[in-house]
Amino acid sequence: MKVLVVEDDEFLRQLVGRKLGDAGFDIKTAIDAQNAFNVLKDFKPDIILLDLILPGLDGFQILTKIKKDKSIADVPVIILSNLGQKEDVDKAMALGATDFLVKAYFTLDEIVKKIYNILDKK
Repeated sequence: MKVLVVEDDEFLRQLVGRKLGDAGFDIKTAIDAQNAFNVLKDFKPDIILLDLILPGLDGFQILTKIKKDKSIADVPVIILSNLGQKEDVDKAMALGATDFLVKAYFTLDEIVKKIYNILDKK
């Protein structure tokens, strides 16, 4: 299964990527919107992990573009963010996010379980 991790924090990007790689996922990473859409030209993930606070376009804008692109609109998107206010969660879900995890409150094992749960339902 293929996963795209869009996260500008290098440490977290590597940590999540390593954990998912160890769990058997084919991982690609991106640090911003431009990088993410370049990756998506050649790599259709089964799921996307997306930070909201990124340089350039923010995660809400990226999510909107993903959901408007017929070739990838069906790909589930899990938001991983420090933003945990109800308004942020509601906005992300309204834009088409599949799930929303606040960085301070999840473990790497929980991310792996979430991915399996979401992909099992597809």
